[in-house]
Amino acid sequence: MTTIANTHASTPLATQPARVIALAEFVKDFGTALRAAVDQQNPPVFHPEDTCPLRDAVMDGLLRAPFPAQREAVQALAALLFDHAEKAAVMNGEMGVGKTQIAICTAAVAQTEGYPRTLVISPPHLVYKWRREIKETVPNARVWVLNGADTLARLLQLRQWVKAGETRDVPEFFVLGRVRMRMGYEWQHAFATTRLRGRHEDSRETYSHEVLACPRCGTVYRNADGYPFRNTQHLPEQRLACQHVHLDADGKALKVCGEQLWTLVRKEALKDKRKLVADALKQLPTIGEKTADRLLDTFGEDMLGEMLADNIHEFTNLMDDSGNLVFNDRQAERMERALSKAEFSLGQGGYQPTEFIKRQLPDGYFGLLVVDEAHEYKNADSAQGQAFGVLAAKARKVLLLTGTLMGGYADDLFYLLWRANPRRMIEDGYRYKHRSLGSSVMAFMRDHGILKDVFKTTSGGSHKTARGQKTSQRTAKAPGFGPMGICRYVLPYTVFLKLRDIDQNVLPPYREHYVEVAMDGEQRDAYNTLSAELTAVMKKALAKGDTTLLGVVLNALLRWPETCFRAEAVRHPRTRDTLAAVPALYADGELTPKEYRLLEVCKAEQAKGRRVLVYTTYTGTQDTSQRLKQMLSSAGLRTDVLRSTVSTEQREDWILDRVDRGIDVLICNPELVKTGLDLLEFPSIVFMQTGFNVYTLQQAARRSWRIGQRLDVEVFFLGYADTAQTACLALMAEKIAISQSTSGDMPDTGLDVLNPNGDSVEVALAKRMLEKV
Repeated sequence: MTTIANTHASTPLATQPARVIALAEFVKDFGTALRAAVDQQNPPVFHPEDTCPLRDAVMDGLLRAPFPAQREAVQALAALLFDHAEKAAVMNGEMGVGKTQIAICTAAVAQTEGYPRTLVISPPHLVYKWRREIKETVPNARVWVLNGADTLARLLQLRQWVKAGETRDVPEFFVLGRVRMRMGYEWQHAFATTRLRGRHEDSRETYSHEVLACPRCGTVYRNADGYPFRNTQHLPEQRLACQHVHLDADGKALKVCGEQLWTLVRKEALKDKRKLVADALKQLPTIGEKTADRLLDTFGEDMLGEMLADNIHEFTNLMDDSGNLVFNDRQAERMERALSKAEFSLGQGGYQPTEFIKRQLPDGYFGLLVVDEAHEYKNADSAQGQAFGVLAAKARKVLLLTGTLMGGYADDLFYLLWRANPRRMIEDGYRYKHRSLGSSVMAFMRDHGILKDVFKTTSGGSHKTARGQKTSQRTAKAPGFGPMGICRYVLPYTVFLKLRDIDQNVLPPYREHYVEVAMDGEQRDAYNTLSAELTAVMKKALAKGDTTLLGVVLNALLRWPETCFRAEAVRHPRTRDTLAAVPALYADGELTPKEYRLLEVCKAEQAKGRRVLVYTTYTGTQDTSQRLKQMLSSAGLRTDVLRSTVSTEQREDWILDRVDRGIDVLICNPELVKTGLDLLEFPSIVFMQTGFNVYTLQQAARRSWRIGQRLDVEVFFLGYADTAQTACLALMAEKIAISQSTSGDMPDTGLDVLNPNGDSVEVALAKRMLEKV
């Protein structure tokens, strides 16, 4: 028997009102009085009528003026950060509202407020998009890209300027890729060798071995048991130092040797520079071996290398001695697109930029830190999250950009808040204890989130006088964030912006459609059999406390309707016993019901002159994308598949190249395009599956509904009726409703905010399946 007790008290049934009013309806009826009370108790930092003329003048002087709603967001952020002296602010904007533009405008305002130099942390595939956006918005802006192998050289130059007291009279921006941000230098063990000779005590045979020793003092390096190392194979994966203690004539300790027993590794150190530059040139479109040699002979490797390392777009305007352009317009256009996001490794090895900024640059050197896709830094022990915390401590102000502030759990916010604004968290009693934040996270969850105390009682056991019962307790988190937490940590520091807030002439209509697909007879019978067998096996395992089959069963039931064209055998992950098996139902060229429905959608959209973006989560070992491509291509639709083998920096150009070739349908995993990419060319989107990730679903669904879109955006979710897929879609909708409670959206009922019975999508889906058994 399992009993679940929530930490939040519930209202007794006898005291509940006879009629329950939806929260949205309540707010509509009493919104004016509520607004007045809230304004009196928590005065807003900014009202539209409080617009600062000087900040408006700064935005008017930009090359691209923001829309009115964006302008108000910038004014609100500036009022919070500069007038009210808050350390951090959050720009929680729906996907497509122009968060990049708002951040750039805020940075331009910050420059005039005495906060020079803006550091931007960006996803790796958006680094050069940030550079392009800044150049197109801020007049005379100087943009430093800290994302290549030359990052250390650029940071050393900055340190030199700091020491010399040099300043710049133009706006400066530094764009750092989040992967590069946490990348340290490469190293390897470095030992001398010495020959160790001796005699075995038992056999009296002599031995002679080469062993590792300190290069300075010659001391043999030994393990904890006193045995010497003969090679570096079994050494620990950490940088070592010699701990040998030198003694004086009287046997007293003088000092520890301390010699570093490791060295840096520079992969490109021995490469010829001309070859490096030639290899970089040949990565650009239209440049081959002969063209690269001709360019090097004409302009030299130093000049070309400097231009490529700095990613200067003027490279496309090279002229020969006669004043003629080296590249024609088509070549220049293609290279311009490639250069906007290329990275050339022409520098001198690597050093973690975050560590350099922490140790070598003064506090407050960067006036504003802009963190794009801030929700990616919410994990406790991630390297990029910790690196973000270091940079936030070094900057004077922090601006977080996100479209999905939280994924449903209160601790999604804890580490973001701690890293961005630790002073506020410490004031509320959340601080390190015994060099750990674990207890503070639990306290934060109990104060503002949902924790479930689960008691499990098992009967049985032999005792001398009676039968015994054993009770165990565990605490688990559940989705939800309390109103007090929202009022304390979200509302005072967050600017909300929805696409509907922007002028309707800017954005076209957006519509989502759930398309329920009925299985055919044979497919339905096979699914029901598979579901019954697997659910019964999972129920027996869970009754014994074994959760091993949970993921296996759920994945099989979600996947099989998509892959029923191949035989399926579900095996136990440990014993490898077959739990259930289903033969292949559809031959090559024979369409499943969902594939047939997809084909209908794509043909209908093609007839309207609209391209379609198709999302499928099965692109690995259970790949369905290739079958979908063959099916659509056979029907006369020009189709291609975006694979993960296309690097993040090249995906935008890869997609645009396919558009230039006249593609009708693009198939990909939503994880590949969920952030940053503007897929305006695909106004129709079809989800074959959604997966479990709320962030990914929300981001991927809005890829084409962005500023600049001129066509209506239609999003289709296909799901097989009465299957685990429809249950998964319903649960994802519930999680999205919870996450939107911290994004300015109002759920229908107040308890929707707390959702005390909520679990992860996987666990909730398993419970629904078991209820049907």
